[in-house]
Amino acid sequence: MAPSVWLSTILSVLLVSLISFVGVLALSLSAKALKNMLIYFVSFAAGALFGDAFLHLLPEAVEEAGFGLHVSLYILIGIAFSFVVEKVIHWRHCHLTMTKEHAHPFAVMNLTGDAVHNFIDGLVIGASYLASFPVGVATTIAVVLHEIPQEIGDFGVLIHGGYTKGKALFFNFLTALTAVVGAIIALAVGDATGSMTSFLVPFAAGGFIYIAGSDLIPELHKEIKADRSILQLVSFLAGIGIMVALLVVE
Repeated sequence: MAPSVWLSTILSVLLVSLISFVGVLALSLSAKALKNMLIYFVSFAAGALFGDAFLHLLPEAVEEAGFGLHVSLYILIGIAFSFVVEKVIHWRHCHLTMTKEHAHPFAVMNLTGDAVHNFIDGLVIGASYLASFPVGVATTIAVVLHEIPQEIGDFGVLIHGGYTKGKALFFNFLTALTAVVGAIIALAVGDATGSMTSFLVPFAAGGFIYIAGSDLIPELHKEIKADRSILQLVSFLAGIGIMVALLVVE
């Protein structure tokens, strides 16, 4: 494996980890302004995730191993895995009463779920760079766009859970660093076996399809005003457009 693959991957996951500090921007905005802004980030991220899955990850998987049954199964495993992880986290959240004594466990659970999510992001980014540099770049951009609204939300959860602003930023960043661990494991295992990408690339596509379709799109449907819905569509198409532009650059 070329040293540039390691360097590109580590720099990418560090960039993703630094997105955890975006929560501090929420402090300077009113709740209404933040809500109005985030919905377009969500639209853009949904388009980018779908675009990365269908324009970069899946074509790369098919080119490497052919479009056999195993590719479809790996995609479905990615979707099922994302469903299980999210279900466990949501189940735990729903069974914690938001009282003073239970607010802190809720925040800890949020950190735990975020750490797992970021670890998987690291695995995905590492596998993408193993596939090719352009796929790695596209996946990093998709992850970053998805992380911006999520990290702002995580920051709000930690503040609500009793953490000071400083501690919320610190612990959010600490959990974000699990992406580095995930990336190192992906590169190390992929370098040793040579077959990591044949599973992780379609697995990642399945995860991205699940996140965009199950988490992000339903959020967009909560907005029913015509003008804002049109702007959401424009943002969504712009997210796809970014992924198309990366194909041209390749």
